Amino acid sequence: MWPVERIVLFIGPFEVHHGCIGVVAGGRSEMTRRFVMEVVVLIGRILFAILFVGSGVNHLMQVNGMTGYAQSRGVPLPKVAVVVSGIVIIIGGLSVLLGIWADLGALLLLIHVVLSAALMHTFWTETDEQARQGEMTHFMKNVGLAGAALMLFAFFAYVDDLGLTITGPLFSLS
Repeated sequence: MWPVERIVLFIGPFEVHHGCIGVVAGGRSEMTRRFVMEVVVLIGRILFAILFVGSGVNHLMQVNGMTGYAQSRGVPLPKVAVVVSGIVIIIGGLSVLLGIWADLGALLLLIHVVLSAALMHTFWTETDEQARQGEMTHFMKNVGLAGAALMLFAFFAYVDDLGLTITGPLFSLS
């Protein structure tokens, strides 16, 4: 949790804390460095979550088109799969974005991208070279996103104070 009284502004070797201006010996104070790190992590969470929330909204707004693609890839119950995956990635993305059980959100996103890579982007089955290359690109993108989601899960489940979040972690790796 991040109480308002921890707000610190810094300008070079000066910092403003609770309305008082002071010089920080040796550069930024520990509180200032922590605040900067919390903001950097928040920006990273926002950038990561935008991809999933936007994709989830697209799943729900383009159900028919997405269903046709899922059906062409052999996904069972393609319309249900499109709707459920859209809901899951919106929930996961918002969880990471807002810091509400962000570890669970990261885990949901991890499961989604692994399943998506394995079921939807089977480049090894493509006979057309251009289609193979496109599916391989999507597969590798999902593998990279899976790595990022796994790191986020570990980070959220291990760190006691997550900084700019609404709740703490649901899981504990510490």
